[in-house]
Amino acid sequence: MGQRALTWFVLSNMGQLTFPLLLAEPPEPAGPSPGDAFTRAFRRMGLRRAVPDFQVEFRSFAGLRSTIRLRENQAQVRVSDVLADAPLLVHEALAEILLAQLFRRRPSREARECYLAYVFKPAVRLRIDEARRQRGKKQLLPPRGRHYDLEEIFAALNRKFFNGELPAARLGWSRKRSRRTLGNYDDAHQTITITRWFDAPSVSPDLVEYVVFHEMLHMRFPTERHGHRRVVHSSEFRKAEKEFPKYESAIRHLKRLTDRRSVTLD
Repeated sequence: MGQRALTWFVLSNMGQLTFPLLLAEPPEPAGPSPGDAFTRAFRRMGLRRAVPDFQVEFRSFAGLRSTIRLRENQAQVRVSDVLADAPLLVHEALAEILLAQLFRRRPSREARECYLAYVFKPAVRLRIDEARRQRGKKQLLPPRGRHYDLEEIFAALNRKFFNGELPAARLGWSRKRSRRTLGNYDDAHQTITITRWFDAPSVSPDLVEYVVFHEMLHMRFPTERHGHRRVVHSSEFRKAEKEFPKYESAIRHLKRLTDRRSVTLD
């Protein structure tokens, strides 16, 4: 059978339990293994093929990265170790999401709601952000470019639109001249990254300011959960975004510059 590989940004983990040696009584039977959660999810989904042999490992990823790979009916699953105490029900929800992506199915609303409800708990978010800060690295070029200074732009926008209330963020240009990801805000590292492609005289100041403003709005309006959906750009976010004075002209310039290709503002 051919190989299919999938990466899905999720989180789960199961800690190891150590039982003391009891001479008088046999040890209690071990609880369900992580592989059992995948087996149950696989059978519940009614996939018409032999149940794979699930080998699940927990890895110290920087954040919520988990992968599944199928080869000759052996499924290798690597899951972030961030959520050592995640309930078994969350593991099953994660299993369904990964399997649905692997076999090109749609995961159930219940699985996504279960997963999102858990990962959006404040205590869990703190653990996720801490893992990202400790294990991940943000490599940015200095904020002062050849044509634009991102720190000056941030300070001016903060005074004008946010009454100077946004906390200081680390700003910088991307190391690569990305034409797809134009801007990104990382809440764990408190960084705003703008594509180095925009540090050029051919890019209008209005467009650069708009992209920085967009990323600053992520500081004001964090990602939310609505049922089974993860909402990055809420209605409040979109309303505030359109308050940028030169919003329409910036969007037109962006479309001309990108030739209407698919681009991302995270």
